[in-house]
Amino acid sequence: MKLLLREPFKALWVGQDPFVAVEALQGVVYRELEGRRTLRTEVDGRGYFVKIHRGIGWSEIVKNLLTAKLPVLGAEQELRAIERLTSAGVATMTAVAFGARGRNPAAQHSFIVTEELAPTTDLEQLSLSWLQQPPEPRLKRALIAEVAKMVGGMHRAGVNHRDCYICHFLLHTDKPVAADDFRLSVIDLHRAQVRTTTPRRWRDKDLAALYFSALDIGLTHRDKLRFLKGYFQLPLRQILRDEARLLAWLEAKAAKLYDRKQRYGDAL
Repeated sequence: MKLLLREPFKALWVGQDPFVAVEALQGVVYRELEGRRTLRTEVDGRGYFVKIHRGIGWSEIVKNLLTAKLPVLGAEQELRAIERLTSAGVATMTAVAFGARGRNPAAQHSFIVTEELAPTTDLEQLSLSWLQQPPEPRLKRALIAEVAKMVGGMHRAGVNHRDCYICHFLLHTDKPVAADDFRLSVIDLHRAQVRTTTPRRWRDKDLAALYFSALDIGLTHRDKLRFLKGYFQLPLRQILRDEARLLAWLEAKAAKLYDRKQRYGDAL
């Protein structure tokens, strides 16, 4: 069994079985699947997000593997990603409770509790009106540069997200947002993978997902170049020469994803 408890849950659950206590938490349920439950709860007036994994069974694991998908077996993936990103200086969530028990990967019971990041808005919501009402240019450039820095830092730290969309980057709104004064945090790391180095294949998948999710917000050619320079941290001339194959692939992959979205919408 693995267990990590910080305040306020260390005091709240004293003398209790944490695995029983976490199942008893009440709040707004955001997702309820056979093997996973996500909810928001409050303790002493502060918000927390709780993800409980109850095992997905061998049949689901095999089905995922046969379709070339890596199954999410428990909460430890998210904890490891949070710890790696934090040590690399990439702003993300803070874990205040974690537990995992059971050696059978198909039936392991695990959970993670993270502090709510509030008040915030995600970049997808922020940019919904950018085509009709373009943002202040300096702020737009600063946001692009920061996302590039965060994603680059994430990949250099050996973490690939697997759900790397702009909706998973939160802009903190606890004070007025300015081009030279704002904070972003990356969230939703339950599918993230952590290694010594990020394989190029998974790096490219993250970049394609990010680009696809930003296709409708009015990015200019200069905006794309700004992202590339911030992500690779190299001169543009070198990036365009050395990564020509990647850039062509990203355009094609993002266009393919966008076409599927237009045809199938939320069914994806």
